[in-house]
Amino acid sequence: MKFDKNLIKKRLKNIESNFKLLNENFFHKLVNDATSMIATAVKKKNKIIFCGNGGSASDGEHLCAELVGRYLRKRKAYPAIALTSNSSLITALGNDYGFENIFYRQLDSIGKRGDILFAITTSGKSKNILKILELAKKKGIKIILLTSIKAKKKLKKKVDLLIPVPSKRVDRIQEMHIGIGHIICEAVENCIS
Repeated sequence: MKFDKNLIKKRLKNIESNFKLLNENFFHKLVNDATSMIATAVKKKNKIIFCGNGGSASDGEHLCAELVGRYLRKRKAYPAIALTSNSSLITALGNDYGFENIFYRQLDSIGKRGDILFAITTSGKSKNILKILELAKKKGIKIILLTSIKAKKKLKKKVDLLIPVPSKRVDRIQEMHIGIGHIICEAVENCIS
């Protein structure tokens, strides 16, 4: 079996340098703003609604579980839902309305003013994400978009808070997304508990 003996070392260095970039004041402010938005919504008994595709769907479900269950502290459940966790609903909506509407229809049914849409996308190009952003704006739902520098800058105008992690490589983007998500969950717990 042949493999690059330096691969592990290279990848760990790459991860380390990406996370160092996240330790700039710019990202501190973004994470602080996201924490404040989520904590305010939870205190007002509004929901945090997660969506994403592929690995981003998993990240959204993971972060939803941290809010509803617990992250580090025993405390009351925070109201959160992941729009990716009902396979019967997603496949029915995809079949009847098209894949671009699987999140749109769900948000239309449960989303209300004061809720937070926490959308996660590595590219910022997914049609179902772009479509749900428009609906959220119309409904008065605040939007946090966790994405990457690959996303178009025009997305900043479509959301309340854009968090673009400094990578173009999908696996590094996803690693930073879950890291940021965990920091936000801990900060929300500290803020509310």
